[in-house]
Amino acid sequence: MGLDLSTGDYQIFRTAFRKFLQSEIIPSYEQWEKEGLVPREVWAKAGDNGFLCPWLAEEYGGAGAGFEYSAIITDELARAGTHLLFPLHSDIVVPYIATYGTPEQKHKWLPGCASGQIIAAVAMTEPDTGSDLSAIRTTAARDGDYYVLNGTKTFISCGLHADLVVVACKTDPRAEPPHKGISLLVVERGTPGFARGSQLDKMGLRSQDTAELVFEDCRVPAENLLGQENRGFACLMEKLQQERLVCAIMGQGLAERMIGYTVDYCRGRSVFGQPVSAFQHNTFKLVEMATEVELGRVFLDGLLEKHLTGRRVVREVSMAKWWITEMANRVAYHCLQLHGGYGYSEEYPICRDYRDVRIFNIFAGTTEVMKSIIAKEMGL
Repeated sequence: MGLDLSTGDYQIFRTAFRKFLQSEIIPSYEQWEKEGLVPREVWAKAGDNGFLCPWLAEEYGGAGAGFEYSAIITDELARAGTHLLFPLHSDIVVPYIATYGTPEQKHKWLPGCASGQIIAAVAMTEPDTGSDLSAIRTTAARDGDYYVLNGTKTFISCGLHADLVVVACKTDPRAEPPHKGISLLVVERGTPGFARGSQLDKMGLRSQDTAELVFEDCRVPAENLLGQENRGFACLMEKLQQERLVCAIMGQGLAERMIGYTVDYCRGRSVFGQPVSAFQHNTFKLVEMATEVELGRVFLDGLLEKHLTGRRVVREVSMAKWWITEMANRVAYHCLQLHGGYGYSEEYPICRDYRDVRIFNIFAGTTEVMKSIIAKEMGL
């Protein structure tokens, strides 16, 4: 029997997190969307309840649970249409520190990450460099006990709130091939030369604080090097499997949310004297979407189980990341169409979900990049 995250302790945890969503997130989410920012105290409340980095060892303030508990949190956030950056912090950024950090770095930073007192971000993308990480221009030159960091990063989620930023930079700009000169530096809030640009005005995910980060002669202590110098690219590649799996979980949860309320809407809304769902074309469209959503869930659950065993499933995760997020976008398109004019109104959830889902097949590697990775894995 496969992994079932709706039974036993998993269900108890899921129920607890749903209650947290209902009491602490959902009532204020619309206001945060308008303001473009989630208050920091929400992170502290999540940490107090054990909803940040649940997989982290107890000695660092975690619960010592598995990644499957993080998967439940990501799934429930998406199902509620509340795209807080807990998964980015807990399951994409903090694992870099937990895996590659020195004992001193772990004890310094991880407890705060688990409690919500420290919010973490990762800075890879630059104004002229997206998916091609080997082409980044941000440099870090060693100067005694410091690295002098110069460059600009953009589209950085948690860019305004972040207390720690894992920055991908070139410590050997002349390396061949170029990716062999990349290192990871942890830049802390308040470091001289570290500045934040204005918040980016985005199409969707508007409550996420996304900003440009600027490093100008930023002196970062050499002890903040994460992992080995010039080995940063390998670290990034190793962690991308989980990052893209998180994206697939988000897409799947949102697709299930959209088809759920759209079926209810089509049953209750009447045109020409009968429910919208009674027209054969609409019936077939709902059935087609429900089938695709179900296929996504089965694929994702099996893939999650493989990931939890530590298997390398880069090919399958890349397939899930592109197919599930593209499927979620198809579902959004047709669900809005079935809502008619009401779908274009902010009164109905499909309006915001339609905007939010569009980024899912862009961030963490575009659909086209995923297909290129799969082709490479297939030996094509």
